[in-house]
Amino acid sequence: MPDDYSGPIPKPTPETKPFWEGTKQRKLLVQRCDDCRQHYFYPRPLCPHCLSRNVTWTQVSGKGRLHTFVINHRPARGYPLAPPFIIGIVELDEGPRLLSNIVGVEPDPQLIRCEMRLEVVFDDITDAITLPRFRPASA
Repeated sequence: MPDDYSGPIPKPTPETKPFWEGTKQRKLLVQRCDDCRQHYFYPRPLCPHCLSRNVTWTQVSGKGRLHTFVINHRPARGYPLAPPFIIGIVELDEGPRLLSNIVGVEPDPQLIRCEMRLEVVFDDITDAITLPRFRPASA
């Protein structure tokens, strides 16, 4: 675990507990509707596509593409990364989009582009919480 992490610690709720249990096991889990077969994220009891309650948690590949990003140059109070750092919306190959940090690449607009392939990495910040972040895909 990083000794220097000083950011906010997520507090799992009944709706998000399976997500955080998955990240602790280094698995990226999202919900999938058993009726329309669509994956979705953020966690909720109804499928946002067809409103079915017939949903299950499923492991996804952790691979996707960068949909959009911002390079933050301003210090954020209580945020664990020193500026500049990259915040991105990652569109998973399975469809859902997640907001996350982009790591493993310099925060330089010449090096980052929308549509670049990404893969999930996991960062243990406490004994109970592991954060998913994304880096440029290795292949």
